[in-house]
Amino acid sequence: MAQSSYLVGLIGSDTEGSLTVDLHEREAHRYNLRYLSRCVDTDGRAFRGEGMPGLLRACRNFGFSGLRVAPPHRHSMAPYLDELSPSAARLKAVDVIVFTRDGRTVGHSTEVACRIAAMGRGLPGVPLSRVVQLGAGTDGIAVAHALLEKKVERLLVTDPAPDRARTLTRQLNQRAGRDWAQAFITEELTVQLEEVDGLVNTLPSGKEGCLSAPLFAALHKGLWIFDAHRHPFYSPLLRAGNALGCLVLDTDGVLVNEAAAAFQLVTGLIPHTSHMFGDFADIKAEPQVHT
Repeated sequence: MAQSSYLVGLIGSDTEGSLTVDLHEREAHRYNLRYLSRCVDTDGRAFRGEGMPGLLRACRNFGFSGLRVAPPHRHSMAPYLDELSPSAARLKAVDVIVFTRDGRTVGHSTEVACRIAAMGRGLPGVPLSRVVQLGAGTDGIAVAHALLEKKVERLLVTDPAPDRARTLTRQLNQRAGRDWAQAFITEELTVQLEEVDGLVNTLPSGKEGCLSAPLFAALHKGLWIFDAHRHPFYSPLLRAGNALGCLVLDTDGVLVNEAAAAFQLVTGLIPHTSHMFGDFADIKAEPQVHT
């Protein structure tokens, strides 16, 4: 008999305002499922001092069907799971955990696939010969792997910590089997932007050495811009690009696709992604829009 009731957690700190909780419950309503999506605060009293193994054990005992994992916990969860999907094993990170009927924990990473899907929807047909990426941290790793699978011909990576950029490009070149990615120092950013098709940012706004006045001065109309950092509002980088007439993309598509992917992994049902994009726009709208 098919399961009709689900309890799904969102693991993180300060996750009460997550819009994706509503996304899951609205999609479940279309399937007539009893589906509760609840935030699991790692800083909360119930789990304080338990550590990741204790948190997983408690969620399993409480009857959770699965968990979504918010940054920055995606890398810290992987070592404590019984099994990792191929994508999770490659990135050493998980954003969805499924509890199997026999009590095992299986970790999945949807980050790469969801960024590819978001770019396909939001930046269709853009040129991919040369792309500059800002940032080689947690978000930067997932985005760079997505750009490799997206068939970008050449990726140029910079980071305020140069060693981090060099480490990431070595890993990417090993996976690509060729000299595909190249690290460069931040001081060369304005020069590199002159001859590239696209700019991808994975750093917070105002990050010293990258997201500063020289970067904005170097933007030009021929660029497409994907601000892949999870900004709470339309970022200064996207506003600057939009003012120049650049094709720009924020992370809304990533969030919706991640919510859809998690729903499918937990329930086994195919989500109505187009409806979920409508839900997301509705949830984000100002209250007066609905009056």
